[in-house]
Amino acid sequence: MSTEPLPAVPAATPEVVEIERALTRITYLSTRARQHERLMALAGVPLDRAAVALLRQVADSEPLRPGELAHRLGVEASHVTRTVQQLQRSGHVTRVPDPDDRRAQRIELTDSGREAVHRVRDAGARGMQLALGEWQPEELRQLAVLFHRMVDDFLAYAVEDEPGQETGETVPSARTV
Repeated sequence: MSTEPLPAVPAATPEVVEIERALTRITYLSTRARQHERLMALAGVPLDRAAVALLRQVADSEPLRPGELAHRLGVEASHVTRTVQQLQRSGHVTRVPDPDDRRAQRIELTDSGREAVHRVRDAGARGMQLALGEWQPEELRQLAVLFHRMVDDFLAYAVEDEPGQETGETVPSARTV
């Protein structure tokens, strides 16, 4: 453990406090077990939250080594190993040789995995469409751009903030919505 003092962080502005409150509410609403079960029922995909998170991550950047998946998901490697095994048994992912190191493997979606991700995303988007149905198209575009900008900035801060993160890897930006 480091004994270096933490850098002084300025007090949060009222706007940032409100953003944090809204994000906390969104996170709570979107991660409730009942919400997940409803989404899986609409999508027709009987997977737990960990499996869906892993499938979504692989779909956005496939194929990845299990260790990289664990890092991106912010979980222990053993969690990824168990989830990958579950998804292999259900036919949603497969292991493929790593082209950079034949001793290593990467996790890749199967056709069934791609279909499951598509169905989950479609069901989620339909639910959002209902909730945001009164919003104007320009408001939705602005929200999407700002959300992507915020996520990109969070990722940039997290990478800069983590010791030993000098891989040179970049996460694709989605600001061009």
